[in-house]
Amino acid sequence: MGKNDHDRPGVSDEEWARFMEQAAQGAGDAPKEPSARARMVTERLRSTQGQEPAGWRTGPAPRERRRPGRLGAVLAVLGIAGLALIAVRPELVIDRITGKTAAREEAAKAGPLAPETARPSAPPPSLPPDSPTLQEPFRGSPALQWADGAAGIEIPEATAVNGVSRELVAQGLERTKQFLVLANLDPATLRGERPTAALQMIDPGQREMVDRLEGALARPGRDADPLQVFTRADPAQVRLAGDVVKVRGRMTVEPGASPGQIDVMTDYTFVYPLVQAKSGAEEVSRTIVRRQMEFTFADPRKWRVEAGMMQVGPYQYDIANSECFVYDGYLHPMFRDAPAGPEPTGAPRDPYDRSQALERPEKEGCGTVSRT
Repeated sequence: MGKNDHDRPGVSDEEWARFMEQAAQGAGDAPKEPSARARMVTERLRSTQGQEPAGWRTGPAPRERRRPGRLGAVLAVLGIAGLALIAVRPELVIDRITGKTAAREEAAKAGPLAPETARPSAPPPSLPPDSPTLQEPFRGSPALQWADGAAGIEIPEATAVNGVSRELVAQGLERTKQFLVLANLDPATLRGERPTAALQMIDPGQREMVDRLEGALARPGRDADPLQVFTRADPAQVRLAGDVVKVRGRMTVEPGASPGQIDVMTDYTFVYPLVQAKSGAEEVSRTIVRRQMEFTFADPRKWRVEAGMMQVGPYQYDIANSECFVYDGYLHPMFRDAPAGPEPTGAPRDPYDRSQALERPEKEGCGTVSRT
């Protein structure tokens, strides 16, 4: 018996000859040639080796176990970020549930109101309570649709009245608007500076009125309050949130007491968004001031007056959201972290309601407002 290359016992020549003879006859242990069907089945099994029917107890591929799909990861990150945002700003969900979001969207789509030509028959409609912000200081306020600043002081078309020519009536209307702007919208006046330009528009013959206003500016007090005519704030305490004051009202002309005179009647509401002057302040508090004032102009050809000068007639004013019983000549809007002032009393009133004329209160008090 010989050995093979691995030093193991080999096969003898006699055994090998007998093996070949048996193989030729199809006997013994010799392998047989597989049939065509067997070869087909074998090939099919070989081609599907390692595959299983879909859904048959299959888990995710090893790569899927190691790294989630990109879309799933993105959705997971967005979900986590959304939950974090809601935790920081829950009002995003609350406002949508309470309808504030829809109200804001509707208000943003609504255009400015048409000019007021007559006294309204009712107050502005109620809106869902909403808090103003530095970016949206008029959020939740009917004033959102009011005109900005001087644009809200509309001048009616001038016609001749009571012997005063159309040209002089137009001049009186222009001068009236100029005075209202200087007294209520001029940045220097709002910062508490002396409204020199407005004072210079008053007829020098009305010396008593000029002296009274000058005294109130110099020494404000309970019986001499410059806020009766001028809108002022202490720049060390508050400042305007942004640069817009909302205005709504009207101006009309009536015959004066004597021929050659006209009375310009005004009724305007000013909405001031204010913020504390301290660094980092974000809370916005709106103060609403309504003024009804009369101005008399006379034809200088018939009366001893300087052309274009005015006389200040009767006036009424109302200030909403300013601390009661403080007479330093400045507005004092209320903020959440401010010390509590006098307890308001009486039925709440709407400072945006322009359907009723202002009336002088029978006695001084500290009322409440239904909205600011």
